[in-house]
Amino acid sequence: ELDNGRDAESEESEEENPAEINMICIFSRRFQLSVPKLAPRRRVVQQLLCDLLQVSHNLFSDSFFPVLEKVIGVGSACEGWSPHKEEDVVFCMFVPLKPPPGHVFHLEPVGEMPHMSMRVRVELVCTCTRRQPDQNTPCFLHHSEEELKKHQMTSLLHTLCTGPYLDGEKIALWFQTFVISAWSLVPQSCYYSMKVLPSCRSCKMKLMSASGRSLFVETVFSVQQGNSDIFLSSQPTETQFPPSTMWLESYAVAEAKFFRHVARQAPRHSCHLKCLRLCARLLEGSGLSTYALKTTVMHLLTLIPLSEWQHKYLLMRVDDVMHYLRCCLEEKCLKHFFFGNEDMPKEISLTPGLQEAQPLNLFQYLAQDPAAQKEALQEFDEL
Repeated sequence: ELDNGRDAESEESEEENPAEINMICIFSRRFQLSVPKLAPRRRVVQQLLCDLLQVSHNLFSDSFFPVLEKVIGVGSACEGWSPHKEEDVVFCMFVPLKPPPGHVFHLEPVGEMPHMSMRVRVELVCTCTRRQPDQNTPCFLHHSEEELKKHQMTSLLHTLCTGPYLDGEKIALWFQTFVISAWSLVPQSCYYSMKVLPSCRSCKMKLMSASGRSLFVETVFSVQQGNSDIFLSSQPTETQFPPSTMWLESYAVAEAKFFRHVARQAPRHSCHLKCLRLCARLLEGSGLSTYALKTTVMHLLTLIPLSEWQHKYLLMRVDDVMHYLRCCLEEKCLKHFFFGNEDMPKEISLTPGLQEAQPLNLFQYLAQDPAAQKEALQEFDEL
């Protein structure tokens, strides 16, 4: 578990300086740093999605919708450091899509930065030789429309695609409709009421228990790149809202895997999650994104020995994070964690060439706009 209580205030070592302990407690109260008990709620969400996907497999086993693979928890809530209050935490889950029988996915790069966005082209393939002797299922390529209609066979190209490309908006609407119709079939319906919230590229759910406690879940659809931890995501970003047939490269799965790696290697009283939470609170309202902060902390977790992330060093690590960010703002350069990073843990699988690629600058917009950089520095210094 990522959020196994290592960051609790009660875990300070007896060796810590009393003045530092007092200061940490003041910070903790002021910024509500006690990380919400995320693990039990995350398990509820994962079981819910597991049950829903089992229902989907039963319902769609004879159809040709995308095959929904096992969910993967991503984002701050699943990494164990959500900066939000417990009632506002959103559990984000990736649902990888695989092509149904008779279909294959081809990833087509788009634009000047092909590693950032792609389209998923759906192609029909022959299934004649794959059929068992006792099966009489037609092949999309080699049987007539009459035979296909007789067997009520509709290809993915005619349901959730626009042209030959997988359409994120159509998939989201299909899954939202499925969740509403299937809710009564999952055990969780006995304990929660459920409402599907508006979303055009994902499925957002609000669960409400009998006691009035709410639980927010967002299901994001994704396509894995090869066997790597890099996926294409249906979800747009704050700065990019591409056409519904364009999928954006996401490193969320690799990031979650990195934090699991750190949790296994870090000392028992590691403060890295609380450090993230505190810095996110400090930067709230500034022009700096949470992703820039998270990238900074990931870099520092590979630069500073994990033994130096014990809870008693929390204020020093917060200082390191803020100084690192200040330097990056001044230099107008914050390197993307997964591009050309020689310190990448070996267990994280990247796409070919990504580790040798030229570093991507997350602060490129500041390099192109001196006025924006000046304003960002002023805001940061006021913090």
